Amino acid sequence: MTNTRPLIVQSDHSLLLEVHHPAFAACRDEIAPFAELEKSPEHVHSYRMTPLSLWNAASAGWTTEAVLGILTERSRYPVPENVVFYVKDTLDRWGQIRLEPTDRDDVFFLEVDSDRLRAEIAAHKKIGALLGRLDGHLTVPLSARGTLKQDLLRLGYPVQDLVPLRPGAPLSVALRPTTSEGEPFTIRDYQHDAVTALLGDGRPGLGYGTIVLPCGSGKTIVGLEILSRVKTNTLILTTNVAAVHQWIDELLDKTDLTADQIGEYTGEHKNVRPVTVATYQVLVWRESKEADYPHFHLFRERPWGLVIYDEVHMLPAPVFRVTAELQAVLRVGLTATLVREDGAEADVFSLVGPKRFDVPWKVLEAKGWIAKAFCTEIRIDLPSHLHLPYAVAGQREKFRLASENPLKIEIVRQLIENHREDAILVIGQYLDQLQEISRLLKAPLITGSTPNPRREELYADFRAGKLRVLVVSKVANFAINLPDASMAIQVSGSFGSRQEEAQRLGRILRPKERNSWFYSLVSRSTVEEDFSAHRQKFLTEQGYKYTIELWDEPLDTPENHLAQIGS
Repeated sequence: MTNTRPLIVQSDHSLLLEVHHPAFAACRDEIAPFAELEKSPEHVHSYRMTPLSLWNAASAGWTTEAVLGILTERSRYPVPENVVFYVKDTLDRWGQIRLEPTDRDDVFFLEVDSDRLRAEIAAHKKIGALLGRLDGHLTVPLSARGTLKQDLLRLGYPVQDLVPLRPGAPLSVALRPTTSEGEPFTIRDYQHDAVTALLGDGRPGLGYGTIVLPCGSGKTIVGLEILSRVKTNTLILTTNVAAVHQWIDELLDKTDLTADQIGEYTGEHKNVRPVTVATYQVLVWRESKEADYPHFHLFRERPWGLVIYDEVHMLPAPVFRVTAELQAVLRVGLTATLVREDGAEADVFSLVGPKRFDVPWKVLEAKGWIAKAFCTEIRIDLPSHLHLPYAVAGQREKFRLASENPLKIEIVRQLIENHREDAILVIGQYLDQLQEISRLLKAPLITGSTPNPRREELYADFRAGKLRVLVVSKVANFAINLPDASMAIQVSGSFGSRQEEAQRLGRILRPKERNSWFYSLVSRSTVEEDFSAHRQKFLTEQGYKYTIELWDEPLDTPENHLAQIGS
């Protein structure tokens, strides 16, 4: 079949891509901006075009002609007429509804091209209640700017926001030509392109959105470059205290900001400065479900001109509510994947902004900007004494029994023995399992209960080479800078989280002299296999292939495990 084209476009808006075709990789990269991977078995991968995937493409400059051109050129059979209509109709909706400025700062025009659509919006019970009228135009108050965009997107229409963004308090800041240690420092080409895609020439409709780059590719540097260009008071939100300190370290290392210009806003410190770095957790803390969020005042503490949402796919739902109040300022979401297991990608699109820049992971790997990684799934049977408990367990308990398969511990030990030159992270979901691994390996363990100073001490020791193996729970999934980590062993995960799989691989992708290894341990013929296949979908979309190995373990006695594994 290699003399034919690699893609089949189906009338249900799905795309089938032949894996073994010579043009597979090129076609995969071409359709990725406007289609989402659904399934990735051995021979044919299936994608689907959705309104959100097409609107993200439209916001990044993709036209109907460009999308249909790729489908026509790559499709083995004629593109169905209903798909042509669907692509055109969906992409044409981008720009049909626009927010435009008035001569007031607290109200905007809602311009709608179609009289029918305008009447439908005005008559909608929830949306209509947000609207006013001025000089024959529909209007939207500042307070409803974000809410309206969410509601209209749910109705099937994205809003193109053309209201100029409000400048924040000015801040003199520039990037250093060298780091604090004297190393040359320059912006990479793709980082420059990402910033330009967000800011453009400063015209309305730009200055907000999401930048998607692989873990280890320098998303923080992108944030620093944006800050250096717009030169304004900036609020940076990230996932944990360690990430806060890493941002502060990077600000001091690569910009000319001084320590007294940078504030830390966490559970331990509440300092608000021209550049303030805070955790999502402290912002959404409250005494009870009925209480207000006492730290939301941070959003109004200074005249912010830029908000950076680090790991935006982790943005907690309550922050969406406040994000609506911040629609008037420059904002950027940074992430390795826009996948959200709670399905809130549309809220990120509406409130932070559409995807402005994306680059396939394998493209950066080929250029040496991230490490080359080899992914292996090791499958092992459940020990015989767990067969009956597994058979009678409920679905959730089945997953836990499979995840905590005790034979995995010996596989971990064997893998570490086989990779004596690597700096290794053992990552898992269940604390009992991790504590047992930590005890047997005599390796330190970091969990959510580990005090922040202790976490940072262990991370520093790992970076310095004093520790070769570190056992970590899911607290280390995000925004942890461990550049020398070259191997990760995943013993258990959060059911089928694609986002988590990508982040865990990302812990070992920072560029280095050696290749990286990612091992995922899965109990054979259990529900864990199905969840594992789902977890791998995003990385498969990025071009990673998982080698499947079956490790036999005939004996159930712990003292014999090590001798039998890999034999």
